[in-house]
Amino acid sequence: MDSAAAGRAARALELLHSFTYFAPEVHSELGELGLEGAAMKYVASRVAPMGKVGPGVATATFYNFAPRLIEVALPAAWEIAAPSEVYEARVRGVDAAMSRWLGADVIASQEMTEAAELAATVARSIPGVDGRALFAGYADQPWPEAPHLVFWHALTLLREYRGDGHVAALQGAGLSGLDALVTHTASGIGFSAEFAKANRGWTTDEWDETETALRSGGLINRAGELTGDGFEVRELVEDLTDDLAVGPWAAVGERAVERLLDLAVPWRDTIADSGPLPGRMFGPRFGDAR
Repeated sequence: MDSAAAGRAARALELLHSFTYFAPEVHSELGELGLEGAAMKYVASRVAPMGKVGPGVATATFYNFAPRLIEVALPAAWEIAAPSEVYEARVRGVDAAMSRWLGADVIASQEMTEAAELAATVARSIPGVDGRALFAGYADQPWPEAPHLVFWHALTLLREYRGDGHVAALQGAGLSGLDALVTHTASGIGFSAEFAKANRGWTTDEWDETETALRSGGLINRAGELTGDGFEVRELVEDLTDDLAVGPWAAVGERAVERLLDLAVPWRDTIADSGPLPGRMFGPRFGDAR
């Protein structure tokens, strides 16, 4: 299995991890612990597997978030609940959300058990934690027992493993966290600029300054779109991201991955149709390409 095919598989399954950040059940469980506000819940629940870290570690591993947004959450969250409690609450919320969206029959099905086994096989084929700090935190967590949670945990491991490699690719291309976010939105196939600024905590002035610098560097034009050079840089980043994440997918082979997609994509579509994602989250060409 080549890296491009592996990248397509990873992107096809992305929502089956990323719903975690928007599911009401997850927010409710985190709120029961005393965590307040979307920023604190997101930051604390995502970084919790790394332990009681400070804002610098979270900013570094998340990469494209404004430091001030991280500082709202940490270390304040750890004064409310221990990282282990936060992570356990997140898993409880995922359990409830998947059960509601997919239904008891799917959760208890042989197909879910099979998908969990396939996804776990891919995730267990990840070659190691070298340079993958956020993935390493999740890899230290115990595997759940319920098949649907095994499935979710496996996809989360694969997501964070790929994400750590993506950060390395961005750094290799000389793109800061905000550079990466602005060029991502300029591509028209990912986040909208409005959502990215609000969700990642950047001010309009910071965004405009970065656009000016990228325009001077020839990566975006006056309309805020990628130039030819900008498109080439983003393609190189995505190609390298795929290359750095291909290992576990290639280890299990195309047939197993195709079977996993056959099982899981309908569940992804069910969740997508349920509307957990915020409105106006994506740009006008979302889904057209990488």
